[in-house]
Amino acid sequence: MRRAAIASVLAVALVACGGDGDGDGDEAEPAATDVSLVPPTPPTGVPSPTVDLPEEPPSELEVTEITVGTGRAADIGDTLLVNYVGVRSEDGAEFDSNYGREPLPVTLGQSRVILGWEQGLLGASGGDRLQLDIPADLAYGDSPQGDIIQPGDALSFVIDVLAVVPPNDAAEAPTEDDIVAQAAPLTELVVEDDRAGDGATIDRGMTAFLNLVLARADNGAILVSTWSEPGPAQYLVADSGRLDGLVEGIAGMQVGGRRTILIPYEQAFGTDGETTLGLPGETDVIAIVDLIAAY
Repeated sequence: MRRAAIASVLAVALVACGGDGDGDGDEAEPAATDVSLVPPTPPTGVPSPTVDLPEEPPSELEVTEITVGTGRAADIGDTLLVNYVGVRSEDGAEFDSNYGREPLPVTLGQSRVILGWEQGLLGASGGDRLQLDIPADLAYGDSPQGDIIQPGDALSFVIDVLAVVPPNDAAEAPTEDDIVAQAAPLTELVVEDDRAGDGATIDRGMTAFLNLVLARADNGAILVSTWSEPGPAQYLVADSGRLDGLVEGIAGMQVGGRRTILIPYEQAFGTDGETTLGLPGETDVIAIVDLIAAY
């Protein structure tokens, strides 16, 4: 299905995820798109962490693990969701931070961030807190951005890696053979784990990166699939009045798992159905969810 159809079935918005500060070097279009039932709201009033300045400006990239995370190690093509603060290595003058704002998506290998980030974030895992001390030639060299960074400046960042999200592999997508049509209308929500995960557990209020196949329960016809998109959908696990059965069914999943959720129409699209998909009212649905990452 096209992105517009996915946005419709997930019901609220396509929200670009990107930063507008100096320090990340992201001058191109945002690196990822978020498909949300409820747009994630970043916490406000979050202070930036302290950056411990190197004794002298670095002449080569230095990566310090402050906190060690778990899970997938970032590779070329993966997208990392990060919070960061950047300062001049020489005097600690802060030039950018996105703490208290939406996390920045960084897709490795797309050359949308400075080389110090491309190299320093390679191999990072969700939950990592890193300090990157970056020489000028891997930062902005003699062509800095903004008023604070000067030509030839080395830069230091503290970066929190919230999640590492791989690109989609369509070969892993469920097919119609994985969907079992229901002979009778559903009377309650049914949750079945097809594959157990071994990563973080998702709960209400958290942000999930997931792939979703949504089908009619009465005949098994696939309505929409996020597997056709470049990457998983970003989804705040919170009730919105539509597909609330999906929220209830996702809660408790672990990253790496696949779950089939049978959703009665009252917890799906209700009596009105979903006009974009041509789904009649009072139609039960089946969701097959792969939980890719969470924070």
